[in-house]
Amino acid sequence: MANDTPCNAVCFIDPRTDLCAGCGRTLPEIAMWHRLESSERLAIMATLPQRMATAGMPPAPSRNRKTGPS
Repeated sequence: MANDTPCNAVCFIDPRTDLCAGCGRTLPEIAMWHRLESSERLAIMATLPQRMATAGMPPAPSRNRKTGPS
């Protein structure tokens, strides 16, 4: 599931949009995330950039993960 999450540890629900400022998910989405199938998580993740843009929020910070030695 590690790759099936947009979480980047910038957790703040914007009161104007009800979206997480870090990832763009709603509180209900965050709460049910662990119960969703991978395909459902990926489908939601595909909507997040446009959702944040429509809400006038800056793009989510990058989730740079090291996968091996640099």
